[in-house]
Amino acid sequence: MQRYLTALARILLAQVFLLQITMLLVGLFSNPDGYQQYQAGLASLGLPGVFAPLIILVQLVGGLALFVGFKTKFFALFMAIYAVIISFLLHLPVLQYLSIAGGLVMLYLNPVTACSLDNLKKSS
Repeated sequence: MQRYLTALARILLAQVFLLQITMLLVGLFSNPDGYQQYQAGLASLGLPGVFAPLIILVQLVGGLALFVGFKTKFFALFMAIYAVIISFLLHLPVLQYLSIAGGLVMLYLNPVTACSLDNLKKSS
């Protein structure tokens, strides 16, 4: 039962990043100047334009990796660090992102979950 609850936790944590990136991409593609506006928004926070594709890539790859359970331990720690850094860089609600990072650290400490690609490799 615990394996299935940790799998649920892994999937729910992944949803934070996947829903965020989905909303961002919908916003970017629904507006002809969406990407330029996104870059300008990041620039107004003092971040260079190169951060725009990096943020998209990290959230998409990290969220998908957590969702399917690929290299769970690595991506849980990586996304925890990312959540803390991005909350400070983008002036997001720090407490919420620290909570997300805390859940990801717990996943890092307990990476064995049901229904993951990591488990498929071990049983082969």
